Amino acid sequence: MKQLVLYGLILSLSIPSGFSQTKKAPTDGSATPTATPGLPPALPKINNKPKPYKDIITDKAVTKKGLFTIHKIEEKYYLEIADSILGLEIMAVSRLAKVPSGAGYGGEIANQQTLLFEKGPSDNLFIRTVTLINTADSTEAIYKAVTNSNVNSIAAVFPIAAYTKDSLGYVIEVTDFFKGDNQIVSMSPSIKRKYNFMALALDRSYIKSINSYPQNVEVRTVKTFSASSGPMLPGSIFSASNLPAAADAGAVTMELNTSFIVLPKVPMQKRFWDKRVGYFQDDLTIFSDQQQRAENKSFAIRWRLEPKDEDVEKWKKGGLVEPKKPIIYYIDPATPKKWRQYLIAGINDWQIAFEKAGFKNAIQGKEWPENDTTMSLEDARFSVLRYFASNIENAYGPNVHDPRSGEILESHIGWYHNVMKLLHDWYMIQTAAVDPKARKMKFDDALMGDLIRFVSSHEVGHTLGLMHNMGSSSKTPVEKLRNKAWVEANGHTASIMDYARFNYVAQPEDNISAKGLYPRIGDYDIWAIRWGYGYIQGNTEEAQKKASNELIKQTIAQNPRTWFGTYEFGNVTDPRTQSEDLSDDAIAASNYGIKNLKRIIVGLPQWTKEEANLYESLDEMYTQLLNQFRRYVGHVMRNIGGVYETPKSAEEETAVFEITPKQHQKNALLFLQQQVFETPYWLLNKDILNKCENPSFQDPVFGLQESALNSLLNTDRLLRLQWCADRFGATNAYTTIEMLNDVQNGLFSEISNNKAADTYRRTLQKSYVDKLINFVNHTAELKRTDLPAIARAKLQQLHKQMLLAANINTDNMTRIHLADLAEKIKNALYPH
Repeated sequence: MKQLVLYGLILSLSIPSGFSQTKKAPTDGSATPTATPGLPPALPKINNKPKPYKDIITDKAVTKKGLFTIHKIEEKYYLEIADSILGLEIMAVSRLAKVPSGAGYGGEIANQQTLLFEKGPSDNLFIRTVTLINTADSTEAIYKAVTNSNVNSIAAVFPIAAYTKDSLGYVIEVTDFFKGDNQIVSMSPSIKRKYNFMALALDRSYIKSINSYPQNVEVRTVKTFSASSGPMLPGSIFSASNLPAAADAGAVTMELNTSFIVLPKVPMQKRFWDKRVGYFQDDLTIFSDQQQRAENKSFAIRWRLEPKDEDVEKWKKGGLVEPKKPIIYYIDPATPKKWRQYLIAGINDWQIAFEKAGFKNAIQGKEWPENDTTMSLEDARFSVLRYFASNIENAYGPNVHDPRSGEILESHIGWYHNVMKLLHDWYMIQTAAVDPKARKMKFDDALMGDLIRFVSSHEVGHTLGLMHNMGSSSKTPVEKLRNKAWVEANGHTASIMDYARFNYVAQPEDNISAKGLYPRIGDYDIWAIRWGYGYIQGNTEEAQKKASNELIKQTIAQNPRTWFGTYEFGNVTDPRTQSEDLSDDAIAASNYGIKNLKRIIVGLPQWTKEEANLYESLDEMYTQLLNQFRRYVGHVMRNIGGVYETPKSAEEETAVFEITPKQHQKNALLFLQQQVFETPYWLLNKDILNKCENPSFQDPVFGLQESALNSLLNTDRLLRLQWCADRFGATNAYTTIEMLNDVQNGLFSEISNNKAADTYRRTLQKSYVDKLINFVNHTAELKRTDLPAIARAKLQQLHKQMLLAANINTDNMTRIHLADLAEKIKNALYPH
């Protein structure tokens, strides 16, 4: 959902055993380690020899055993690193634990890196940071080229204080490393820049605790940074408003938790990615002696969900089995109790999808065991829905995954308290015409709980690896959304991962219940989980790829509602893959939506009435209604110059790209003429405007009209119309000239029907003429296109029509307006 989803995924990949790997440097400026307070800037001198173990780890040591053995001796911390740990890839995930107001929220990721320990020269231990991009088989000659081309950065160096008692490990002191500002145990440079954090104040920074577990180590630190809330230096991209309130004191103190997680010894088997099923993906470049070019391979990011050993064959045959390890999400104990059941229900709603993949009880939502002192919310072994006390209207679903295979290791969903305001506003504006429960400023808990439930499902979907799916909703015929039996049985959208909010098409006379208004886990979601987590035949990569291709083709052919679309790949030209829209016909759906807005606007003054409220709620909801109207306009607009993109495999031998049918494009323009460019007086509700809007040139209705005209006459759209005419033929395509003819005839209908043009029409007509003049006075990018010539021809035609109309129109203001525009066109086309 827009503004509802942030999915900060770190993209990374898996390497088969016996392959070499090289790593790519981070793009956030972290590739070059900087000197860290308390750490030696270079290799220690040769005379820093290790001492006997008992001289370092004395009887005063408080010891905790786990992945690393931790020793605390007074105020110093030592780690024992076993020789068997060297070379293993370990993920370091730093999260904000406690923060001052304005500096993020507890639970958010502050930094993430993959590292390994390595024995260095001169009795030193290194930490290297690694990120995978290239692989080669170690038996081939090109392996040497891959390994020679890259080196992993040394992020930290520690003198070996002692060798372990069995001489199979190393003891290093880490006090200053963890207290300091080394990026591995601190925040990313981008976060520091955002909040203008400067030097770390070592005297106000310390280690709070270090705990060791079999697969991970948890380090809690308190760090204080100097910061300024004053004016930014010239050239700074951040203003004082970006800074946390605590910066007024000249410093910001926060708690961080860094989890060191050893990655699985055996990477999860990869599932090779296919753009027809919407998973986040990683990729790597494979080099081979037999290649004529390097090969790029992508695979899906997902949890390691496997049947128990004794159930493997049953699962492969389609039987329902229990997984070895279920996916469990805990609810932050800071979450208000009345909402917890709905958040858990949203998590458990995914069970139906996993059952189609062959797993029962595969995903579970649970309350956090508040009395269990062995568990920590920041511990990377646990996935948690974190609740933020924030006025941000948002929620997001990230994940942390194995950088070798894409295996999701854990997720901390971010849930902002004020997402409920966003849900309220959407639901009122989209459904109040059909649901009386939506007609007030504070919803009943049961209604708000249902809305929370659907957002919970959406965010969990991201943490399962799923991208947004804006395409499958276009596979539902618009009239089905008004069919009570059908929509209540199937849902108004085929995917919870869509931005399809609520069923705004339903009309009051349809008597559709909440079951046909809310989003839910749909056909696409069930299919996507089946593809990502179910069994796919094949013992080799090539065999699995072929089996996957056949499965995808058959599924989409049998059920078009499983279609994914190309929205997430940056396609802004396909009208079937849009956010916030519904059905296979945006024109009809938007007309239905506007009919409901006309009903809702009349009720807003009463529904928003609250004692002592100075019409803020009325103003707010009127703005939301205008925004919803803009969405409908945008959905229809996308059809003009629209190009369908349907990804297909090569053996299908049919076109991937097709144009939106010409008549549908013309119908879309007619919608714009009737609903937008002809003054929408219903939006100019004086009962609202006289309480909320000061009359001015920045009129909200003119603003949306101008925005629509700008979008319609966008250079990219006009050029695309021309290119489509060239490729698909002028008889099949809606050409630029045809479109401008239709725009001009509708926008200047007062010329032919001898009617008065009101203020809104006159302003739009002026804007249209200005835009054509700008095309004539073209920029360099338009120099070799047909747009300047087309614009000149349309202005010449308009000039003649205006001169005639200015003499015969019976409305005085319209006459002088047309005469003025005619003069303006003449001066532009024939300058003195």
